[in-house]
Amino acid sequence: MFQKKTIRDIDVEDQIVLIRTDYNVPLGTFTDDSEKAFEEQYISSDFRIRASLPTIKYLIEHKASKLILISHLGRPAGKDAKFSLRLVAEKLAELLPGTTVNFVDNVSGAEVEASVEELPEGGILLLENLRFWPGEKENDTQFARDLVDSTHASLFVQDGFAVTHRAHASTDAIAKLLPAVAGLLVEKEVTMLQKAIETPDHPFTVIIGGAKVSDKQPLIQKFTSLADQVLVGGKIAADGYEAESPNIYVAEDFDENTDGARLDIGPVSTMKFVESIQNAKTVLWNGVLGFIEDPTYATASTIIAKALGENSHLTSIICGGDTAGFVENLISENPELQYSLISTGGGAALELLSGGELPGLASLENKSSES
Repeated sequence: MFQKKTIRDIDVEDQIVLIRTDYNVPLGTFTDDSEKAFEEQYISSDFRIRASLPTIKYLIEHKASKLILISHLGRPAGKDAKFSLRLVAEKLAELLPGTTVNFVDNVSGAEVEASVEELPEGGILLLENLRFWPGEKENDTQFARDLVDSTHASLFVQDGFAVTHRAHASTDAIAKLLPAVAGLLVEKEVTMLQKAIETPDHPFTVIIGGAKVSDKQPLIQKFTSLADQVLVGGKIAADGYEAESPNIYVAEDFDENTDGARLDIGPVSTMKFVESIQNAKTVLWNGVLGFIEDPTYATASTIIAKALGENSHLTSIICGGDTAGFVENLISENPELQYSLISTGGGAALELLSGGELPGLASLENKSSES
């Protein structure tokens, strides 16, 4: 059971709601190569924006007065137009026809205050990239206070699961200044990930890929005793990872390039992964299985993703930034693929699954506490 209060547990009517979203979306660039006449950015995947819509729609339907959205994008070193959230506001307006969606290129001060004042009832205002100001990553209380005072917010909603493992101003300091509850995305992600480590339906298979053993070893150790089978692929398998338990299977064959580099797990290993999926009731997948940047070596990841997405009787949990991004792209080509959860949180999901504390979750009110 999710232990934190959510927007369902409180009365949001007439409240100005400050929502921490995760709009750290991938960007692409249109370039005229022949003339070098223009370079224009675009959002290459709106998955994270769409993931925020259930919370936004709930608050609008339950008559919240105004919604103020905050997020970061990328890792800018100060203000940088390439990392502005203006594009996100435009995409959000497309996804919410009939709803006013405005943007302001600041996070506090008179300009923000005026933008909030001008916003109609039920309208949305997206503030500029939080990381343009050092106070965000410094978890600066004054930075958070200025933001709250300028927006006149009366409630804080944490719906950016991907940043809950960070103790930043928008995940920690703000939650100490306002009543703070979880949004529907955070509730869904935490609930499903906690179920995977506490009460999964068995047989339970965990697939671990990726490149760094140091990142994945805690996860492998965690699930060795919880899962019926742990399958290890990716570069960590290619580099010779050795299993310490009989329920861990490490990929045994690989597809190589002309230099002999192992860049994907091979057909024998892939079929063993598929067989385990077919016999499972719950599958958690973290980490791609090959060098997916080259389609030649994305074969195993594609086969596994389709095996999961085509099985409607399976609880399938996809987590990790590269893995989620790969599956999102596959869905764009194969809309019939369905998954129980594609987590928006890379580091946050790893931290939660490994048993670590998430500051952005700890700072929210408990269901048992008094309002």
